[in-house]
Formats: sequence, structure tokens, C-alpha cells
Amino acid sequence: MTRRYDVVKRLADIAGAAGGLLVLSPVLLAVGCFVAVTLGRPVLFRQVRAGRLGRPFPLVKFRTMTPDGGAAGIAQDAQRMTRAGQLLRATSLDELPTLWNVLRGDMSFVGPRPLLTAYLDRYTPEQARRHEVRPGITGLAQVNGRNALGWEDKFALDVRYVDERGPALDLRILARTVRTVVARDGISGHGVPTTVEFLGSDR
Repeated sequence: MTRRYDVVKRLADIAGAAGGLLVLSPVLLAVGCFVAVTLGRPVLFRQVRAGRLGRPFPLVKFRTMTPDGGAAGIAQDAQRMTRAGQLLRATSLDELPTLWNVLRGDMSFVGPRPLLTAYLDRYTPEQARRHEVRPGITGLAQVNGRNALGWEDKFALDVRYVDERGPALDLRILARTVRTVVARDGISGHGVPTTVEFLGSDR
């Protein structure tokens, strides 16, 4: 059953991503122009993230921050975040290019969010199980608090998704994602523009 579900899910991902890129192409163009005018070039943000089984892949999103100039960290991120970037994040329009990642097979529509490869050796063995499936644009953690959740709670929900995944759960998550995006829930962590760095858990 799991194998059949994985095959059907992948086919649905391909159809959904291809259709989404086609239908939303005017929106993608408009957002790209908006980013170019308000933030300049490059329009797209690329960052290596960990995919299924921890394999690295280049995540693609619309850029929401000014160039880092070699700086890094939460404080610098707060300074680099612009009003235009906040708008894109609040509406989740910055996520639209990740449809390309879904089409390529790097990601799925539903699954644990892809995180930095630097986190791979910081997970407990239980937390690392989140990489047993493809990462997703949305997931169980994203509809239950998103960035307002602490890392331990996020990872617990990720692993729960791995264990309970199926068509019914995916549909519930997708439906709740629409509500979460409209309500703009959990966009940022407490006092930070996105979320704090994961430094590891007690094993």
C-alpha cells in the first residue's frame, strides 16, 4: 500500500506542478518583475537543502531579502528583510518557484519542509527519520504552527507525518494550508523574521 501510495503521489506531484507552472506563469512573471524592481537582481534565491535520504538539492524561491554582503545570522536577516520581502512571505508567493523542485522530483507538495544540509548531523536518530520521504512545500508542521513552533515540536510532527502519511492526510494538510496562508499564521518565529537556527537536541 505504501509503495502504491508513493507512486500515485509522485504522479500527482508531476501533474500538479506542471499544471501549476503553466496556469500560474503570469503570476510568476508578475512576482519576478516585482522582485526585480523592489529588490533588484538576482530575482531567484537558491540554497542547497537536504532532500529525501538527506541528498542535497538546490531549493529555488523568489528572493525576499537584500544581498547579505558576506554577513549571516538572525540579526542580519532581520536587517535584510524588506517590506516587499515581508509581503511575499506573508502571502507565500515567494514559494511559487518551488513548483519546479516538485516537478524535478526534489520535493513533493506535502512533506516535511526541506532544511539546511548543515542540520543533518545535528538530528537525533528519531528526528532524522523526517528524511525518509521527499520534503514538501507544505506539511503537518506548517499547518500546526509553522515558524511559531519550536524545533522539537516541528520534528515530532514531521516524523508523525512519515508514520501516518497517506492520501487522506495529504488532502487534509493541503486544505488546511489554504486556510493557514489566508490567515497568515506562523510566518515568523518569536522576535525573528523567519525562525532561529537549529543547533541540535539532547540525545
